[in-house]
Amino acid sequence: MAAASSSASAPPLSKGELEGLILRTLAEGSIDNSRVFLDSLGNPSVDHDFLVGVLNSLLQDDYVELTSSTEPGWKLSAEAQEYLQHGSPECQLLNLLSPGEGKTVAQLMAEGNMEESLYKIAFGKCMRNKWVELNKGGAEPMVVRKPNVESVDDELQSQLKQVVSGRAEELGAKTLTELQRRTLLIKSERTVFAVTKGPKFAIERVKLPSEITSDMLSSGAWETTELKKFNTNALGKAPRSGYLHPLLKARSEIREIFLEMGFEEMQTDRFVESAFWNFDALFQPQQHPARDMHDTFYLKHPAATPEENLPAEYLAEVKKMHESGGHGSLGYRYNWKVEEAQKNILRTHTTAVSSRVLKSLAEEPEFRPRKFFSIDRVFRNEDMDATHLCEFHQMEGMVIDRNINLGHMIGLFTDFFARIGVKELRFKPAYNPYTEPSMEIFGFHEGLGKLVEIGNSGIFRPEMLRPMGLPEDVNVIAWGLSLERPTMIRYGINNIRDLIGPKVDLNMIKNSPVCRLDKY
Repeated sequence: MAAASSSASAPPLSKGELEGLILRTLAEGSIDNSRVFLDSLGNPSVDHDFLVGVLNSLLQDDYVELTSSTEPGWKLSAEAQEYLQHGSPECQLLNLLSPGEGKTVAQLMAEGNMEESLYKIAFGKCMRNKWVELNKGGAEPMVVRKPNVESVDDELQSQLKQVVSGRAEELGAKTLTELQRRTLLIKSERTVFAVTKGPKFAIERVKLPSEITSDMLSSGAWETTELKKFNTNALGKAPRSGYLHPLLKARSEIREIFLEMGFEEMQTDRFVESAFWNFDALFQPQQHPARDMHDTFYLKHPAATPEENLPAEYLAEVKKMHESGGHGSLGYRYNWKVEEAQKNILRTHTTAVSSRVLKSLAEEPEFRPRKFFSIDRVFRNEDMDATHLCEFHQMEGMVIDRNINLGHMIGLFTDFFARIGVKELRFKPAYNPYTEPSMEIFGFHEGLGKLVEIGNSGIFRPEMLRPMGLPEDVNVIAWGLSLERPTMIRYGINNIRDLIGPKVDLNMIKNSPVCRLDKY
């Protein structure tokens, strides 16, 4: 067989160029083994599947004849397929650390969703490669990425890619034996083709027309023109379709649950909110730490809401409640400033939406019990980790009625969370400026093996409700829940950055079930 020489750095071959190489080679003899021919090209842009596609195209037009056979080969194990997609264990572990950063073993195993056996392999490889060091100076040993290790090549992943491309033998016997010992490679048979000249062989392929044109019809040439054969066995192209993100699936299902429970949906189209509705109307003092720059995103343009755009009478009532109290409250006893209330922010919670809705209810001529919910994005200037993002979704719910209490609230939560499949609930007393009593809500995350905070709740304080004008015997139970954390629990996701953000695995979005919320 005549060899077609090409360097490893040769430019990619097009289908037409590869056809030419095949036909010129056959003009001098035959191709006894398609994989040997492929190796002779020395061009990494051409894999065996691409070559077979070109051969089948030539076969269809009778330029060549093919005879298939099998020979020993290699295929990837399920474990190797995982490393091919996500990287080697050692690189997965290293990517959980920034240069100079240290984390405990428990943190790394949780964030990387690693079992102990896999972690030991990853850690051992990282130590041998001198990528990390073990710091035993603290309460728990810390695995620290060396500051000088900024980026590394994933050698194992590259080797597996080479196997998939049909170039396993280039790795050498020693590497193949090691990969086989680690149960990453499995011996198998692979198909090869012998190629010979076909009945219509020519050194240059003539492109046959694939359809009859109007010129052929008018001239009569269609009667003698040879047309390209149609492959009636070819499969049609799969139609492209969109995929719903797990968050959108969970949001849709939770929205249905709220509606089934008789809740009305609140309008949540205000991402930019004034501090008045986000903080002051909720009886949150202006010196509260949540208003600091490191917790809240403040806007520069426009930096403030004009005072005339805020309800004047209600503004005066809120100012009075903050400064001197009322309705049995002493207030906060400080000089409340309208300038602080005018500042524009990215809303930190959808409770700002609830405050607007409650004020509108107070202005109705006659009070009637209501139930409201919303699900939308909120923004907080937080450090990102496995369970926190700067931008996330909040589920806001509230029930407005006469003489409702803590017992009603716990019963409602038990019912609601059972409907979304979170049944192991725990409640912890907490403090909120606008609720009393207040409770944090925790749900058990099987993947992390611990309780994870999924929301906050409480009964709105009189200091918030009475300036609005709601009757004295009307109470409001309310809660704000993360959408991401219940979704993580239901989908078995341990790191929120695997759910939303630049590192999301798109295959997770494509392959995840329609919804995993178990409604009773």
